[in-house]
Amino acid sequence: MKRLLSPLAVACCMATVAPSLSAAPYSGLYVFGDSLSDAGQFPDSVNSTTQTRRFTNRIGPLFTDASGEVYGKTSPMLLGELLGLGPQSPSTSSVFESNGWADGNNWAVGGYQTAEILNSITAIGGSVVADDGTTFRQRDGFLVDLASRGMSLDRNALYYVNGGGNDFLDVEINPFAPPAVATQQAQAAAGRLVDSVEALQNAGARYIMVSLLPDVGGTPNAAALGVFIPTLPGTVSGLVGDFNTELVSQLRGIDANIIPLNLPLLVTEVLATPGAYGFDATQNLTGTCFNGCANVNTTWGINSATPDPSKLMFNDSVHPTTAVQQIAADYAYSLLGAAQELSLLPEMALGNLRAHQGQLRSQWQADWSAWQAVDQWRGFVTAGGQQQDFDSQDNSSSADGDGYSLNLGGSYRLDDAWRVGVALGLYGQDLEAGAANSDYNLNSYLATAFAQYQDNRWWADLALSAGSLDYDNLERSIQLGQVTRTEQGDTDGNLWGASGRVGYDIAQPGSEWHLSPFLSADYVEVDVDGYAEDGSRSTALTFDDQQRDSRRLGAGIQGRYQLSPVTALFAEYSHEREYEDDTSEVRSELNSLPGIGFELRGYTPGDSLDSASVGVSHQLTRDLSLRGGYSYSQSDEQSQQGVSVSLALDW
Repeated sequence: MKRLLSPLAVACCMATVAPSLSAAPYSGLYVFGDSLSDAGQFPDSVNSTTQTRRFTNRIGPLFTDASGEVYGKTSPMLLGELLGLGPQSPSTSSVFESNGWADGNNWAVGGYQTAEILNSITAIGGSVVADDGTTFRQRDGFLVDLASRGMSLDRNALYYVNGGGNDFLDVEINPFAPPAVATQQAQAAAGRLVDSVEALQNAGARYIMVSLLPDVGGTPNAAALGVFIPTLPGTVSGLVGDFNTELVSQLRGIDANIIPLNLPLLVTEVLATPGAYGFDATQNLTGTCFNGCANVNTTWGINSATPDPSKLMFNDSVHPTTAVQQIAADYAYSLLGAAQELSLLPEMALGNLRAHQGQLRSQWQADWSAWQAVDQWRGFVTAGGQQQDFDSQDNSSSADGDGYSLNLGGSYRLDDAWRVGVALGLYGQDLEAGAANSDYNLNSYLATAFAQYQDNRWWADLALSAGSLDYDNLERSIQLGQVTRTEQGDTDGNLWGASGRVGYDIAQPGSEWHLSPFLSADYVEVDVDGYAEDGSRSTALTFDDQQRDSRRLGAGIQGRYQLSPVTALFAEYSHEREYEDDTSEVRSELNSLPGIGFELRGYTPGDSLDSASVGVSHQLTRDLSLRGGYSYSQSDEQSQQGVSVSLALDW
C-alpha cells in the first residue's frame, strides 16, 4: 500500500459531505477520483472477506485493524445518502464480484492519478484496482461499459470528479524539477482532470461537481518531509496553486454545467477557527494525525489515553478524518441546496399577490348587490395575516412562513352598472427554508386598479396589479459539521398581473341569497433581481435574475346569504389550471470562483390550484360595516391560508 499511503497524494483529496435534502433531485450519483472518494474498491482482508477498505479512520470505538469495525464513509458516499440516493458502493471491487453483489456507481480508486481517472471514464479496461503489482479486478471504463451494454449516460444524475493528489505522490508533478517544468506538469495534470469532465459532458452529463485540490503542502506528510527539506511544503503548496489556477481557467472555458468545490478555501476557513468545528485548537492539526504518520498525536491519537479522530483533521499522513469529510460533504450539499431554497423567492411574492387579490375579492363579495350609491365613494382598510407552507419536492426544499398585511382602498360608483377603484397593499413575509433553517424576508408593496360590472344578474370584474419587492434580509444557513454558517444578501424585484372574472347570479333579484358560477383568467409575472451574498467565503454565492410566470384559467362558484338586515355571510370556491408549471432553474456561481456558473433545478409549480374562502359582513351603522374572512388554497405541495378583518365606510 505504499502508493496509496504515501505523501502528498491523498491529502489532496478532501472531498464532500453534508446536511440533507429531503428528497432526491438527482436520479443517481456517479463518482470518479482517488482515495478521498473511494467507496471501498480494495479488500479489507484483516477484518473479513466481505468488507472493503476505505481511506479514512475506522468508525470506533477501537479504531484498530482486526477490530471488526468498518471504515468511515468518504464524502461522496455521505453526499449520496444526504441526497436521498441510499448507500453508495464501489464499481470494480473484487469483494463485490466474489460475493455476487452488484457493482456500484463509485469509480474512484485509491492511488489514481489524473490520467487513470480519465481512463476509468473513457478507456477499454480503464477501471483497474491494483496495488504493489497485484491486480484485484479490472473492467471497462464507465462510458465504454455503458456503450457495450447499449446504454446511454443518465442525464439526470449528478457526476462528481476529484483528483490530482497522486500526481504529486508519484512525482508526475515533481517539486524538485525546475519551477517552469514543475508548473507545466501541474497544468498538464489539471488538464487531464478537465478532459474527464469534458468526456462526461460530451456524453450528456448535465450536472458535474468538480473539486479543487486541497493544499497538499499542508499535510502531516509534508510537515515531516519539511524537517529535512524546509522549502518543500511551500514549493508543493505553490504547485497546488498552479494546478488549481489551471483547473479553474480550463473549466471556465468549456461548455458544461460545473459545480465547483473550493475545498482549499474551505479548509483554510476551518483552520482559522478549528475549535468551532469540534477540533482541538491546541494541537498541531496539520502536522499530526490520528494514526499512520511520523507524528501521531499524543492527546487524541490512536495510542493515546483518549483516542478520538474527530478532534483531529488528519487520519494519517495525507487522508482527512471522517469529521473533515463530513464538513466537506456539508459544503457540497449547501451548493446543491441553494437553488432549491432560492427558487422559492418568486413563490413568496406570488403568494403575497394572491393574498392581496383574495382580500380585495372578499370586499367585493361583501358588497355583492349592495354597492354604494351612484357618485359615492366606499373606502376600506384591511389588516390580515398569512401563512405559506411548501412541502419538500425532488427539486426544492420544504419551507414555511408567516406574514402580515395591510390594505387600503376605495371604489367609486359611476352608474347603476359600473364602479371603479384602487387598492394599495403592504405585505411582510418571513420564510424559513431548508434543513438548516435559512431565513428569507420579503416586503411587498402592491397596487391594484379595478373595474366592476353588475347588471341583470350578470357580473364581471377586471383587476390590474403591480408591485415592488424588497428582499431586505436573505439569510441562507449552511451546516458545516458542528457549525451553522449564514450567508447574507438582499435584492429587489417587481411583479405585475391581470385578473378577470365573469359570472351569472342564478338567484332572482331581491333574493336573500345569491349563488353564482363564474369563469376566471389570471396572469402574473414575478421578476427577482440577481444578487451576490456578502463576502467571498467558500460558501458565498452570486445568483442570477429569476422570472416566474403564472397563467391560470379556472372556474368556481360564489355564494352570499343575508342572514339578517345587517349581517351577511359569503363564501367562494374555485379550481384553476396552471399553465406555467415547468420546473424553475436557478443559475449561480461561487463568489470565490467567478466565471464558473452552474444552473440547478428548483421549485416546480403545481399544475392546479384549489381555493376556498368564507367571510362575514356586519353593518355597524348605515355607512360603516365590519368584515372578516378566512381563505385557504392548495396547489400540490404548496398551501396558503390567511385571515383578515376590515372596516368599510361610505362617504
